[in-house]
Amino acid sequence: SRVVLQISAPKHPEREMSMLYNELPPQQGLYDPAFEKDACGVGFIADLAGKPSHKTVIDAAHILNHLTHRGACGCETETGDGAGMLLGMPDLFMRKVAAEQSVHLPAKGLYSVGIIFFPKDEEAIKIGKKAIEDSVTSHKQKFLMWRKLPVRPNYGKGLGATAAACEPHMEQVFIGAGEGVSSAEFEKILYVIRRKAFLVGMEKLEKKNFYFVSLSSRTITYKGMLKSEQVLEYFRDLNDPDFESHVALVHSRFATNTFPGWSRAHPYRYICHNGEINTLRGNKNWQRAREGVISSPDLPELQECCPIIEPEGSDSQTFDNVLELLIMGGRTLPEAVLMMMPEAWQNNPLMPAEKRAYYKYMASTIEPWDGPALIAFTDGEVLGATLDRNGLRPCRYYVTRDGKVIGGSEVGVIPIDDENVQAKGRLMPGKMFLIDFAQGRMISDEEYKTKLARKHPFEEWLKNEEITMAMLPKVAPPEVPQDKRMQLLRTFGYTTETLEMLIQPMAFDAMEGLGSMGNDVPLACISLRPRTIFDYFKQLFAQVTNPPIDPIREAVVMTVECFIGPEANLLEESAAHCRRLYLPQPTLSPEELAAIRDFKGKGYKSKVIDSTFARADGAEGLGPAIASLCAEASKAVTEGYAFIILSDRATSAERVAIPALMAVGAVHHHLTRNLQRTRVGIISDSGEPREVHHHCLMAGYGADAVCPYMAYIAIEKLVEDNKLPKDVPIEKLCYNYRKACAKGMLKVMAKMGVSTLASYKGAQVFEAVGIGADVIDTCFRDTPSRIAGVTTALIARDYLRQHETGFFPRELTDVNVEELENPGEYAYRSAPRSEAHINDPGAIAALQDAARTNSRRAFAEFSKQHDAATRRCTIRGNLDFSFEQCAAIPLDEVEPALEIVKRFRTGAMSYGSISIESHSTLAVAMNRMSAKSNTGEGGEAPERFQKMGNGDSMRSSIKQVASGRFGVTINYLTNADELQIKMAQGAKPGEGGELPGSKVNKTIARCRNSTPGVGLISPPPHHDIYSIEDLAQLIFDLKNSNRAADVSVKLVSEVGVGVVAAGVAKAKADHILISGHDGGTGASRWTGIKHAGLPFELGIAETHQTLVLNGLRGRVSLETDGCLRNGRDVAIAAALGAEMFGFATAPLIAMGCIMMRKCHLNTCPVGIATQDEELRRKFQGTPEHVMNYLFLVAEECREIMAKLGVRSITELVGRCDLLKPNAEALKVDPKFANLDLSSVILPAKALRGSILNLRDRDQWLSENHKIQNQDHGLDDEVPSGVRALDHHIMRSVVCAVNGVPFAAHGEFPLEHHLATSRLVGGLTGLASPDGDAPNFHEAVKRIRSMKARVEVDIPVVGNMNRSIGTIMSNELARLLGEDATAFGTNPLPDSSIVLRFKGHAGQSFGAFCAKGVDLLLEGDANDYCGKGLSGGEITVYPPKKTLFKAEENIIVGNTCLYGATGGKFFARGIAAERFAVRNSGAVTVVEGCGDHGLEYMTGGRAVILGEVGKNFSAGMSGGIAWVYDPNGQLRFRANFAEPVRDFERLAGDSYEEELLGYIREHVEATGSDVARRLLANWDAERIHFVQVFPLDYKRARKQAMDADSWKGSSDLPARPAEAAAPAAPQQTVDATAVKAPPKEAAVATKYNKLRGFVEIERRPEPYRAPMERATDWGEIYTPVKAHDEERKRQAARCMDCGTPFCQTHSGCPIHNLMPEWNELVHKEQWKTALDRLLTTNNFPEFTGRVCPAPCEGACVAGLVAAPVTIKNIEYAIVDRGFKEG
Repeated sequence: SRVVLQISAPKHPEREMSMLYNELPPQQGLYDPAFEKDACGVGFIADLAGKPSHKTVIDAAHILNHLTHRGACGCETETGDGAGMLLGMPDLFMRKVAAEQSVHLPAKGLYSVGIIFFPKDEEAIKIGKKAIEDSVTSHKQKFLMWRKLPVRPNYGKGLGATAAACEPHMEQVFIGAGEGVSSAEFEKILYVIRRKAFLVGMEKLEKKNFYFVSLSSRTITYKGMLKSEQVLEYFRDLNDPDFESHVALVHSRFATNTFPGWSRAHPYRYICHNGEINTLRGNKNWQRAREGVISSPDLPELQECCPIIEPEGSDSQTFDNVLELLIMGGRTLPEAVLMMMPEAWQNNPLMPAEKRAYYKYMASTIEPWDGPALIAFTDGEVLGATLDRNGLRPCRYYVTRDGKVIGGSEVGVIPIDDENVQAKGRLMPGKMFLIDFAQGRMISDEEYKTKLARKHPFEEWLKNEEITMAMLPKVAPPEVPQDKRMQLLRTFGYTTETLEMLIQPMAFDAMEGLGSMGNDVPLACISLRPRTIFDYFKQLFAQVTNPPIDPIREAVVMTVECFIGPEANLLEESAAHCRRLYLPQPTLSPEELAAIRDFKGKGYKSKVIDSTFARADGAEGLGPAIASLCAEASKAVTEGYAFIILSDRATSAERVAIPALMAVGAVHHHLTRNLQRTRVGIISDSGEPREVHHHCLMAGYGADAVCPYMAYIAIEKLVEDNKLPKDVPIEKLCYNYRKACAKGMLKVMAKMGVSTLASYKGAQVFEAVGIGADVIDTCFRDTPSRIAGVTTALIARDYLRQHETGFFPRELTDVNVEELENPGEYAYRSAPRSEAHINDPGAIAALQDAARTNSRRAFAEFSKQHDAATRRCTIRGNLDFSFEQCAAIPLDEVEPALEIVKRFRTGAMSYGSISIESHSTLAVAMNRMSAKSNTGEGGEAPERFQKMGNGDSMRSSIKQVASGRFGVTINYLTNADELQIKMAQGAKPGEGGELPGSKVNKTIARCRNSTPGVGLISPPPHHDIYSIEDLAQLIFDLKNSNRAADVSVKLVSEVGVGVVAAGVAKAKADHILISGHDGGTGASRWTGIKHAGLPFELGIAETHQTLVLNGLRGRVSLETDGCLRNGRDVAIAAALGAEMFGFATAPLIAMGCIMMRKCHLNTCPVGIATQDEELRRKFQGTPEHVMNYLFLVAEECREIMAKLGVRSITELVGRCDLLKPNAEALKVDPKFANLDLSSVILPAKALRGSILNLRDRDQWLSENHKIQNQDHGLDDEVPSGVRALDHHIMRSVVCAVNGVPFAAHGEFPLEHHLATSRLVGGLTGLASPDGDAPNFHEAVKRIRSMKARVEVDIPVVGNMNRSIGTIMSNELARLLGEDATAFGTNPLPDSSIVLRFKGHAGQSFGAFCAKGVDLLLEGDANDYCGKGLSGGEITVYPPKKTLFKAEENIIVGNTCLYGATGGKFFARGIAAERFAVRNSGAVTVVEGCGDHGLEYMTGGRAVILGEVGKNFSAGMSGGIAWVYDPNGQLRFRANFAEPVRDFERLAGDSYEEELLGYIREHVEATGSDVARRLLANWDAERIHFVQVFPLDYKRARKQAMDADSWKGSSDLPARPAEAAAPAAPQQTVDATAVKAPPKEAAVATKYNKLRGFVEIERRPEPYRAPMERATDWGEIYTPVKAHDEERKRQAARCMDCGTPFCQTHSGCPIHNLMPEWNELVHKEQWKTALDRLLTTNNFPEFTGRVCPAPCEGACVAGLVAAPVTIKNIEYAIVDRGFKEG
């Protein structure tokens, strides 16, 4: 063991330059190159007949240039992230260049030309070439020649410094086929040649090995670390007219770094990939394991080609490696892609049985490579593309009449005559696009997959070979002896909280328990209590680079069904693959485990291996026991066992269970390393796993199934203790528990964007925090563990300590062995040996004292308590300042607190999660200090944008844009100083949320553009952020919506967050927030609160280090939050890299929060986290309380800065050299000693040797804070040719009003023309008495006053013109305020500004379009069209010259109308996936939509005049939809889960009239043939319409008092033009009425325990008069009738508040557990209540009568009501005990 006191030296020595084309910086500090990610734009073009031409190459370059915005540049504008082309072999060109060396090439298909990257090292090139030549000749093929690839590195500006520093030496190798070798055989031989040469190179050259870009007789790839526009110029070959191809794939890369990436550029040998493989670690491990059993007659040398996966490759390259293996093993390219990326089949009722059988068969052969992905592929013979099962990437395509197909991430990437377009389509989720050049046609997805499904009798194979649980014998499971149950529960770490807060709700209603207010207990590695190995792991989650999934609303794509057991040969197609056990879920009952254990059919047998070790061996016995376990498992595989059952049922006084996770992980990795893993299934039979997190870890580290046998015993105990109903069969309760486990696992999988358990198994999507290298290497290989930590022996020590709590080594008198511990891990407990909390009652009281009195003395006391708590609970508590190395300065030289507090922000707590009083109080306080408050995701009432009468402002400076898009209008965005994109929430990262209808009062509904009384869903993913380039687009949209505001991105701390932040900075965010895991008011399941996210210290340090390493630190400001409380916290956060500091929980405490942790129950007794009108009246907070507290924090920070010799926060940022590990804190416990915090406090200057850009290196290292603004290119001063189109449009409006002509022409890449603009119905400037309008605002005023309109024609618009109309809408909102939205009382009249476009609109066409603006597009649009529509009207229709049927073709892309709040949207054609998600007020008519249409819709109207995709209307809680469904498909495609909707026929009522009106409007706007036909035949067609009407919404409409509030399309009452500002933030804002509390008589037998302290009057039993009681021996209390019932009612007043002062020294000197007795008395469990009482008090007969009851004085209910009765209940328990004997 060691205490790390010094910063470790950098792992990479200083170097001046790297010549390696593919070398990432080494792992150092907290940066890990393994977490680098990328995304991209993909395009393709091909001639259907397979005819090659040079035009195909030039067109491909044109496509690539039009995907520039989907790629990225880092800190160097000349260095791109990567771009390239995959082309058919240019036979004519290659013959020409070969002839230059007098080489005659064989026939086409019998020679290959490969491109190879070598390092610029002559010796390495020489060795590499020889290895390749030797490999060619040894396989009897003909080596023909080498050709140095001609490139132009210095054209124009030349390559960027980084790209040039690592530019490879490039050569082409020409190889001819051997005698008698066919073209197909030649491809396989080339594969073996390449693999074996590469492996020789690895052995001889190591890091300086060469890289085959491609080696094929059919295709060739040109790529590099280039920008899109550099590709054609850089590679000279591509410009030669003889360079001809029939097909081209192109790719523009967006990486999360700026490091070398020549080999990481796409395309690879077969694919271009836009996406991310979330399960990569598992996929790689499974592939490595399969190499022990794979073989193919076509590849006799296959074993010599292993390992198949090339080291240090990206997820895309790894996918390409395995894909190539499947192809070489006999699969066709499209079939191999389908095996790795199957569509969702388990929950699709429309799928034919034969196709379902095919997919199930494939599921038995290989797990899906899961994650969002568009894979475009070609081998020269076919061209195809496929989407992941959830459709999380865009792919659009055109088929032309002259035999071309053009497609990719966007439309409009190449000009095509309108009349030449035969069809416009898009790739749907899980579907495949396929061109067969030999057949000269497109093959439909259905045709191809049907052909595959009939390739073999898959249904018959499954019927004959598949094993199911129903086929297994019924066997009695082993029993756990009754007398050992309590011992085992204690031994395995079960506590009262485990049973009551986790297992009880799971068994009762199949749902995991809810919690709130974050996680403030210690990390397992710094806890003084013994913690299970599970607690050392944190779940990873998706943010930015890929999205999470909604496991409830999008359950159609998710499953926990899985095959387990031995696999057959992957490269062989046979029925043997089906001979596996198919489990519906991985959590087994004891009966199921026994059945598997005893099953002997189909050659199966199971081996039970004891997973315990001898207690006598002590802590040193665990390591050898694990090694023995692995050896025994390996032996069992050799002996032919199909299943290994790792069982700890032998646990006893003499035997200690091996930690179940370590046992599974060690065996899994051991068998994987020995290539045995796929020959056996691993089942854990353990008493330790019990909660969802445990089950996820077991699966994540390789367990095929788990039987948590002690969890079932715990359920039986809950029944015995009357905590679960005895009238429910135990089998049902256990079933509920397993169901809850499955649902919880799905939720955890979904957070990472993983859809299937088969993919999740072994994927290791976790980070270990505080585990040492020996444990990681043995049990959890490749899992990041960045601060080192506990060894195997130290883990064993904790498990032995826990074992002793069950099997005591000696007789103990101070422990009740019949009771479980209650360590207070979930709710604070003051009992001895309880877990520490940051927010303990003493600290809360001290903070509130300081905030109310503005006392430095009181704050110093709070700070002292807080520092002690952080030492027990946090990483920063184990750091200290190096004061001894610093020269202190006078305090008055440090910047004043007034400047420091300007850097403070409040957390994003929405109005809805907290009350209007608390929300507005925070805003007023922060505005007074020139700091910033945050709206949260709940919107903000527009009247708060105005100053109050006293000069205060309730306007939140930071406006959050979250996935729910609640209240996000153009006016909301315009009234912001910062726009924050919430990617994740610290309290529950990767999850969404819900606001129940009971909380949605009128004011909240108005802020969120929703309906009072109707619940709201906040989705887990942003539906316009599925990748890093999508985030870049949203940043661009928001910057267009408010150019004066910074755009911020909120991330949550996890491993790799620095890499993500680098991508965010490249996406041009201005500000990045790294949020810690331990705060937040958000309610979530306990798994999310406890086990996801990391402390802010790790996140901010990693982000700062990574940004410096990338040269991006100076472009963004960094903020952090996460239980920041005092000046020390702020100073440490600044030293780690933060410039801004977020406070959330602490300001709430300052305003009166008592940390009840009941925010989700709407029962906050101090009026903060509640919408209950009565409780809100109890709010006592003021702005002064918040201000006092934050100024005290700033003053303490100043004192620390003075001691450090630092004059400003700016000087302190990034000064990790001022920090050191706290040696004394790390000596407190032996397990602390191995923590290595050097990586956290590594100074940026230590990264110097890893930066290749020598020119800018010193500048990068000096940028420890933001020093320059991002260049968004949106200013009006940008040169005309590349200026945003809106500037030209606004200028044309001014010119029209003034009666002067205007024309503009955009240069490449922004191709547009403005030809004409005109004023209709008004006087131009020449005739106006006011003369010319000087600017756009004045022009709009003239248009309004004249009631005129301006029309502008834009005859050419391209995909590079993005966010059209958004800047103009921002200007309208600046001028008109709320009148620029659908809610204004005097809005700009409809069609005041009419813009007519022709062409292909770029992304976000009409985003946040303001009312009064019409956008008409003749052509088509890309993704996000109409995003956030705020009252404008958008119409899209096909060009008049087109010949195809509009209703059968795609016209707008994915996620159109997302978050629309008002306006109209008409599209003559089909909208792609996720149409009108979260629409809250817009009216739309389209002619079909893709999957997930109308998801989460809360208002507005939607008319779908065509087919809808799967999962239609999932989560729809408001608005009305009408679907034309003549074929009756809606019943198969709609989602029928909650919220409940009526699916009904038209009834000839007002709703039908409303529908007819919208269809007529659609005809008028678009000329739709479909709409005309329907109107002409209405009587016959009306029966085919289905009206979708959410029930809660329907009910709310019926209950609405004001009928006018439902007129037209608006679902909201009109907002007042000007509302009087509230006099003070405490003023009650309009809310729905709450029933008065019932009178005492009414609650005698019926009351709400959650509101007991409000609804029930305190009735203590008074003392009898002393003179009276002195004369007898009677009770000293006045008797009360119905004694026990009254006590039960009084006990219901206890809130179980989470901060029970009644248990602390200030409330109970002996730390009695009063909340627990009260709960038990309320449940009438008197015996258990007596046991609890006797645990801490051995004389309750006395104390219950004469104790002065300081506990009642300490009761937090006494803050807002009468305190809870405690003393009377204590004596009642004792008397009941005597009465019962």
